[in-house]
Amino acid sequence: AGTNGCYIYPSLLYSPVISPHSSPRLPRRPTVESHRVSITDLQDCVQLNQYKLKDEIGKGSYGVVKLAYNEDDNTYYAMKVLSKKKLIRQAGFPRRPPPRGAKVAPQTSAQPKGPLDSVYQEIAILKKLDHPNIVNLVEVLDDPSEDHLYMVFELMKQGPVMEVPTDKPLTEEQARFYFQGLIMGIEFLHYQKIIHRDIKPSNLLVGEDGQIKIADFGVSNQFEGTDALLTSSVGTPAFMAPETISESRKNFHGKALDVWAMGVTLYCFVVGRCPFMDDQILSLHNKIKNQLVEYPEHTRPVLSEELKDLILKMLDKNPETRITVPQIKLHPWVTKHGVEPLPTEDENCTLIEVTEEEVENSVKHVPSLATVILVKTMLRKRSFGNPFDGNKREERFMSATGNLVKNKLSGNVKYYYLHSSQRKQASGDGLKSGDLPEVGEDAVLS
Repeated sequence: AGTNGCYIYPSLLYSPVISPHSSPRLPRRPTVESHRVSITDLQDCVQLNQYKLKDEIGKGSYGVVKLAYNEDDNTYYAMKVLSKKKLIRQAGFPRRPPPRGAKVAPQTSAQPKGPLDSVYQEIAILKKLDHPNIVNLVEVLDDPSEDHLYMVFELMKQGPVMEVPTDKPLTEEQARFYFQGLIMGIEFLHYQKIIHRDIKPSNLLVGEDGQIKIADFGVSNQFEGTDALLTSSVGTPAFMAPETISESRKNFHGKALDVWAMGVTLYCFVVGRCPFMDDQILSLHNKIKNQLVEYPEHTRPVLSEELKDLILKMLDKNPETRITVPQIKLHPWVTKHGVEPLPTEDENCTLIEVTEEEVENSVKHVPSLATVILVKTMLRKRSFGNPFDGNKREERFMSATGNLVKNKLSGNVKYYYLHSSQRKQASGDGLKSGDLPEVGEDAVLS
């Protein structure tokens, strides 16, 4: 249903490449943050702000993905609709999450992230990533009065690069084309100090131009230094590296995990199934740790020795000797013996940092109704003291510079009350004390 072709979407639970030889890319538009959600029931659909929600094109444990038509730019998008209550309840977190602006103790690698933390981390990461091989998060809508959180992605009409298993694997030329894009995307992520941890064909979606983009950052990890040192096993079982399921290893390096998953993915490209398969999880783990890589006898056409060599090096069970991304970029199969060299790291990457504060504030909320009433009353009384509190000595906070911020949207003047925890962030966005407007009683507040 919809426009041309089959609509595909970012994969649930938490979330959906330009050619490496294409012309220089333009910077992406910043992700839009919408803090108020207006829902209208129309005759043929539901309207959510400027989006008309059409067919359901995906479903998961925590919500659905819908085809969304944006009236403003006449474009279809994939809108992921997540239920915050379901995220908390099904993951076994019965208590309410802390306020988004609250300070939280730094987590150690042994502490599991809450379900909403994973969503907000994914949003913070995707808002920063600007690369033709990474999915584009267009807009986030999160109204604190609503249960649902909405993530709007570009629509990947052609869907996943392939379904696994399949009896119609890719040719080596097709596989090389897609794999080159995957390499560039992974190099960019590692440069940004991000480990994806769930690379697989279903997370590689094909756009209108035939290129792929890496999707689904719900289990990704950020790190400091040269590599991530991880202790938890996440991701899809058939794509997990042997060191993550070893009884003897207590920790493992993140980059090598992505390389292993890239190797399994490349095998899927050209064979049509995973190299290690079993219905029983323990048997699957045993095969991943001990079984050699084999190719079915009926594989046609016969795979080149260069391709087999690359897959073997990526599926090296010893992470210390496993091939690295810089080495993969130079492999003869990838470059066609130098005929198709990939861009250098400097050409492909620009460092973008994602801070803990940005994760906490990945989705900004408007003030509660009580705060809006308070500010409106103060404006009518031409006073920055709390009109509902007789003790004026305790209500000097609102007279401090930087606590009322004016923002012009759609011709209206909107004022936002900033809590003390948000003042630093506001100043960091370019707000200066001299820029603060005079507050008039006729201003339009919402």
